[in-house]
Amino acid sequence: AVVSTQSTGENYPAPFENTTFWSKVESVTQPTATAKDIAIGFFSSGYYCGEKRHDDVCKANTDRVFENDNTLNNQLNNAPASYFGHVLKFTDKVTVPYMCSRNNNFSNRSQKGILWVVSKAEAEAAKKRRRR
Repeated sequence: AVVSTQSTGENYPAPFENTTFWSKVESVTQPTATAKDIAIGFFSSGYYCGEKRHDDVCKANTDRVFENDNTLNNQLNNAPASYFGHVLKFTDKVTVPYMCSRNNNFSNRSQKGILWVVSKAEAEAAKKRRRR
């Protein structure tokens, strides 16, 4: 599962309420998905399709919704091995530390990174600086 952390030094996921990442993205593949729907899908590696059934999110009767369902194993052992997820579009600039909670024993093996989303002008300026 891909989850936000509070900082690059953290080895534990940040609670949804303490993150800014999810409020800065929209789903291209499921436009009516809320920030919480998208986060729940990523947090659960696709075990849950979203918070609750609505419009084009969780529309199949076989789709699991987070609301009133606690069947996900706390180590994600019953989560899918692959997750198609969402195609995300960023709505604003953001810097997000993240981690993958799969295959992470939270002490000597961690999979972390930082995602920087910048404006087009900032990206072009960075390209020019690298070429020098």
